[in-house]
Amino acid sequence: MKSIQRRGREKRNRTLFAIRKDGHEDNKDMYRIASSILNKTLTIILAGGQGERLYPLTKDRSKPSVPFAGGFRIIDFTLSNCINSGLRHIFLLTQYKSQSLNRHIRDGWNIFNRELREFVESVPPQKRTHTSWYEGTADAICQNIYLLEQFKPDRVLILSGDHIYRMDYLQMLAFHVEKGADATIASCEYSREKSCSFGVLQVNEDDRVLRFVEKPCDPPPLPGKSDRALVNMGVYVFNTPVLVRAVIDDSKRDGSIHDLGRDVFPRLADSRETKLYSYSFNRQDTNPYWRDVGHIASYFEANMEMLQQPPAVDLFSHEWPFRTDIYQHPPSFFHLHTPGKNRIQRSIVSAGCRIEGELDRCVLSPSVTVGDGSLLENSIIFNNTVIGCGCRIKNAIIDKNVMIPDGCVIGYDHDTDSRQFTVTPENIVVIPKDMIVEYI
Repeated sequence: MKSIQRRGREKRNRTLFAIRKDGHEDNKDMYRIASSILNKTLTIILAGGQGERLYPLTKDRSKPSVPFAGGFRIIDFTLSNCINSGLRHIFLLTQYKSQSLNRHIRDGWNIFNRELREFVESVPPQKRTHTSWYEGTADAICQNIYLLEQFKPDRVLILSGDHIYRMDYLQMLAFHVEKGADATIASCEYSREKSCSFGVLQVNEDDRVLRFVEKPCDPPPLPGKSDRALVNMGVYVFNTPVLVRAVIDDSKRDGSIHDLGRDVFPRLADSRETKLYSYSFNRQDTNPYWRDVGHIASYFEANMEMLQQPPAVDLFSHEWPFRTDIYQHPPSFFHLHTPGKNRIQRSIVSAGCRIEGELDRCVLSPSVTVGDGSLLENSIIFNNTVIGCGCRIKNAIIDKNVMIPDGCVIGYDHDTDSRQFTVTPENIVVIPKDMIVEYI
C-alpha cells in the first residue's frame, strides 16, 4: 500500500510541476491553488447503470463490473485515472446488480489510508429524500447531497464508471479553477457525422459553452473546424453550491428525466449567470482515445483496439499504471502441437490460461482453456471458460464458466448461432455466463 501511495504522490507532484511550468512560473497563487486542489475535491463515480444494451453480459452484473481487456473490469479505468491523478476521496453510486462490483471494490481497491481521510466507498440508493431508486444521474447526485454536506468540498468531480480512456483529471481541475468556472465539461473532438449519438457542445474561442444539445441531428461545429464537433465525455467538475442548486432545481421540474446531460447542462448553458466551460481532452493528447462501451458493438470494438500497435490505451505503462483486483493464478501454459502451423497473433492472454490451439486477435481473461486444434479469431473469452478440441470460433464474446464441447463451430452460421446464443446486428455472437453449450 505504501508503495502505491508513494507513486501516487510522485505523479501528483510531477503533474503540479507541469501545470506550473505550462505558463504559470510566476503565478504563485495558481500553483498554490493547484497544490491544494486535490484535498478540496470530492469525486463521485456514477456506477449504477443497468446496462441493458450490454445484455447478456449484464445479466448478473452491473455495466462497470463487466470484464475488459483480459484481467480488468471497465470500472478499473476510471478508478486508475483517479489514483494516477492524485484523487483519494471517491464515492461510487451503485444501484443495479451491484454485488459483483462491490466485491471487486472491496477486494481490489482497498488501498487507501483512512487516517488521511482517503477512501473509495460504494453508496447504494438509501431513499433519503424520497422513496425511489436513482431515477437519473442528476437524481443520483440529488439523493446524496448529504455526502457533500459531510465532506464539504469546494468542488465535485463527477465521472462515469463505464468509459475506457486515460485522463489526468488534475489538469482539468486546474483549468476549471483558472477559468473561474462554475461548471466544466470534458469534451472530445469527433467528426460531426459520428457525434449524433452524444451530447454536443457549442463553444466560443474562450471555451465558454454557448449551447449543449443532447444527441442532435445537426451537431454544432467547432469554431474554425466545420467538420468537427465537441462531444460530452461524461466527466464534469462543479463548484459545490452550483451543483447542489442545479440538481435541486431539476428535481422540482415536471417532465425532467433527471439526467445531467439531457436536463441540467442545457439549462446551465442557457443561463447567463452560470460560467460553463468546456475542457478539451485534446489538450492532453493530440489524438486522444475515449470510448463509451455502453453496447455490445462498442464494447467489442474497444477490446479489439487494445490489440493495435501501438494499443489504444497503453496497459503496460509504468508512468500511468492501470490496476485491478489480482487473484492467485499459475502461469499461462502454451503447447502448440504442430510446429510452424499453430500460431498466436496479436492476442492478450491472462494468467492461468492453458493454450493448445490457435489465437488470432483474441482477448483471454484468466484461467481460460483452449483445446488442441481449435482456432479462435476476433473473440473475447471471460474467466474459467473451457473450449474443447477442434473448435472454430470467431467474432464471439464468451462469458465466464462456459463449457464448449469438442468440434463446435461458432460465428460462421448466424442462423444456427441464434438458436442458442445472442447474435447482434453486427454479427457478434454472445454466449452468456455458466452456459453448457450443445454441440453445433
